Amino acid sequence: MSQKISFEKPIYVLAPLAGFTDLPFRSVVKKFGADLTVSEMLSSNALAHGSKKTLHMIEKSPLEDPYSVQIAGADTNIVRQAVEVLNEQEGIDIIDLNCGCPVPKVVGHGSGSSLLLDLPLMGDIIKTIKDTSNKSMTSVKIRLGFEEKNHVDIAKIVEDSGADFLAVHGRTRAGKFKAPVDYDAIAEIKKAVNIPVIANGDIDSFEKAQWVLEHTGADGVMIGRGAVGAPWIFHQLKTGNEHIDLSLKHEIIMEHYDKMIEFYGAHGVAMFRKHTHTYSKGYRGASALRNQVNTIVDIQEYRDVIDEFFKNSEMVS
Repeated sequence: MSQKISFEKPIYVLAPLAGFTDLPFRSVVKKFGADLTVSEMLSSNALAHGSKKTLHMIEKSPLEDPYSVQIAGADTNIVRQAVEVLNEQEGIDIIDLNCGCPVPKVVGHGSGSSLLLDLPLMGDIIKTIKDTSNKSMTSVKIRLGFEEKNHVDIAKIVEDSGADFLAVHGRTRAGKFKAPVDYDAIAEIKKAVNIPVIANGDIDSFEKAQWVLEHTGADGVMIGRGAVGAPWIFHQLKTGNEHIDLSLKHEIIMEHYDKMIEFYGAHGVAMFRKHTHTYSKGYRGASALRNQVNTIVDIQEYRDVIDEFFKNSEMVS
């Protein structure tokens, strides 16, 4: 039976991030405290045309319950077909519509944050998902506007079109990932609608997450880049304890490596290098470790090297 999410207390959500929030990473944050994980953004065109690569991206870890799949699209018919494909997939609880992605390639197709320029179309697409989907919930990820903020109007259409909850990235499309996040605007959305609101944008530490929840009154926080290299942020939030033991970090890092190998095979070694670089920040001997792993291709050798390093290394005070 698919899971519904309870918003009785704040929920902690891993944001979809292309190239990072793949199955291995999601299963790690899920094991260590995230309430909800979301697939990487999928093109509704690719889904509607039965792309094998896209279907592989839907695969989830057994731990991911509940699980949300995020789609992007600008054509109600194609979105309907994409949802019909997802209807045949077991283990998905939520279909999430992306109305926030600022990437030119996505916006150029009229999807992602482009939908914020055509709110009637955005509303139609949300209704189409809601009417076609056999999943327990429909959600939407938005920004505050395209060039200018019209966040309350956007949020009201999301609610009126039948979405069960929404996540708000506190920047406009023009603000990309650099402009300051407007947490006041997220608070205004929270006051204006009756569905749960999840706050997103620059939440990169335990204290910041606590502050954002307090400041916006949101029903949860969604963390993306703040979790890359620090997936234990979900453990901190879940336990309410900011302190993370180095031995727990070591355990999480090794779990992530093993899951990468399980999912990608030998190719997982090269893919884990970028993660090793972020995980080792602040550790004594980090640059030597980075140089060393850049030349290792053997699965077991790579594992031994990072296992030894994170077991015995200490932070530079």
